[in-house]
Amino acid sequence: MPAAPSIPPTGSPPAVTLLRDLVRIAPPASDHHPALRCALGVGLPLLAVLVMGRLDLAVFATFGAFAGIYGRNEPHRQRLATQLRGGGLMLTVILAAALAARADLGPWDLVFLTSAVAGAGTFLAGLFRLRPGGSLFHIFAFATIASVPSQPSLWEGMLAAVATVAFAAVLGQAGNLWPTHRTGWERQPADHPTARYLGALGREAALYVAAAMIAGSAATALGIGHSYWAMVAATVPLIGQSARARVTRGLQRILGTVAGLALTALILLPELDAWHKVLVIAVAQFAAEMFILRQYALAQAFVTPLALVSAELAHPTDPSALLADRAVETLVGASVGIALVVLLHLRQHIRPARSS
Repeated sequence: MPAAPSIPPTGSPPAVTLLRDLVRIAPPASDHHPALRCALGVGLPLLAVLVMGRLDLAVFATFGAFAGIYGRNEPHRQRLATQLRGGGLMLTVILAAALAARADLGPWDLVFLTSAVAGAGTFLAGLFRLRPGGSLFHIFAFATIASVPSQPSLWEGMLAAVATVAFAAVLGQAGNLWPTHRTGWERQPADHPTARYLGALGREAALYVAAAMIAGSAATALGIGHSYWAMVAATVPLIGQSARARVTRGLQRILGTVAGLALTALILLPELDAWHKVLVIAVAQFAAEMFILRQYALAQAFVTPLALVSAELAHPTDPSALLADRAVETLVGASVGIALVVLLHLRQHIRPARSS
């Protein structure tokens, strides 16, 4: 979910440029349509498992709903194909996570396997031309499900995930009900990847593996819970049109998380009922999708309670410890990602200077 690039006026001091990028809000682009689809796509399945008394299925439904994030503004036929590819990839990750959860993984095993998922998810997302690209969602889904101590039966968890993916795809076609929103059903020409594109994808996947491995290892060595949050945060700065845009994105992740933690504390500390948490998740999903392409830091203020309340719904823990883990993990992970971006930027500039 790349932030919209901003080009400052010539001669602006670097500090002013950075501050402008951090707070800039891009103009709206009918964001309420995909936001509403995503909110319903996660809220209604979670309400269903709550009514059935099967909150152990909530985590599977939550990540199945991620299929609705893909194909945001694409025509309906292309969106369906995109969501089926994105949903199929997510189902593969969910299945791998559910199997890994039954293998009694240690913390270092989880870091290694999640890093492998980061690389594979990045490569396949690029191969399938998915937007948003990268493997942030795959890292989050795999490590979360693999870490859940009490698992439902494999077929029940996968059924919940498949049903939610299918529901997200149906919601993605809801615009066809209104002639004014209906788009053509023409087939798009196939875009075959070139050897150069595959090579670039391989390098990008390796970068995601390195970022996830370093951040996850650091968090695990420090003894922080939920080390995968550091791995997710480390991949955030890897998306962007330039080094400046990527560094800005990493800083926005930190600032947005701080604001989101304050909001999450107001939500979790009063000990809400399960159906209240479902409502919070749906509203937070709507708000996050409203701003994710316009202002990444502001979107993170809603993504943070979305992630933490979802975790609490599936596996209740001490909210104070959860908030502290999220703060430290985000700082560690985003710092790793920013450092990698800066190092790569310096390397690219040093190499031409030496060759000249």
